[in-house]
Amino acid sequence: MEQILLWLRIIRPQTLFASLCPVLVGLMVAHQFTGRVEPLTAAVTASCALALQILSNLINDYYDFKRGSDKQGRVGFKRALAEGLVSERAMRKACYITLAISLLLGTVLCYIGDWAIVAIGVTALLFAWLYTATPYSLSYLGIADIFVFLYYGVIASWGTVWLQMCDVVCSSDCQIVAVYAGAVCGLISMCVLAINNIRDVEDDRLVGKLTIPVRIGKRAALALLAVIVLLMPLFAALAFGLSWAVAVIIPACFLYYKVLKAEGTQYNKCLLMAGIVNLIYVCLVWLSYSTFSS
Repeated sequence: MEQILLWLRIIRPQTLFASLCPVLVGLMVAHQFTGRVEPLTAAVTASCALALQILSNLINDYYDFKRGSDKQGRVGFKRALAEGLVSERAMRKACYITLAISLLLGTVLCYIGDWAIVAIGVTALLFAWLYTATPYSLSYLGIADIFVFLYYGVIASWGTVWLQMCDVVCSSDCQIVAVYAGAVCGLISMCVLAINNIRDVEDDRLVGKLTIPVRIGKRAALALLAVIVLLMPLFAALAFGLSWAVAVIIPACFLYYKVLKAEGTQYNKCLLMAGIVNLIYVCLVWLSYSTFSS
């Protein structure tokens, strides 16, 4: 039981809303346009999204430890390798197992969704690897934010809609709504990354990790975070009009206020709050469609 709880902590369950929420939003968009959801396809889509994020988390933990970014007693959430709770061999094995699961689920989705899903799957695996594992890793170059926006937002929602509508004509209107709706999830995930990087700015500077806060400074990074927050209701309005979804600005602004006041380990609570904002947005999308239906 202790090992199970340990590995549950290692996969960072508090971060998994980032991959699950855009899938849920995509399912609601597909249902609005078709009046149905294919449950098996939906379950495999969500499972594959979660597996890919867990794989990315494990690779990130392994290579951040190898590079010295993760150390014992870090301000952020404790990492098992840095704390000596698991061996490097065990972490590599976990990566291989998660990769195999991702490939299996991805193969099923490729069979259902044809060329578009093949492209998404291949590039998603590449993103998971490039995020930390190479000398030119996205997170160390400070450009990971763009890919987070795409893969934990726009692409995840659009791909979910494509899979649900592969046996019918997927209208351009439906695809556009999926892109705008998913963009909000992507922006929320960008907030998660921004908060994480603002918290770790001094440690990242020491190991040469050129995140956006390292490149432009903490104050400018906070200003950029404000822009990200303000874009959320804009994309929500583009997707759903003046509906409940636009109210995502309220919890997002509260999150921003908390980030401005945060110090040290308080940033960890802000990261958890960002995940809750993503869930709130999913609920607001559901309310928006419920209002339209009534």
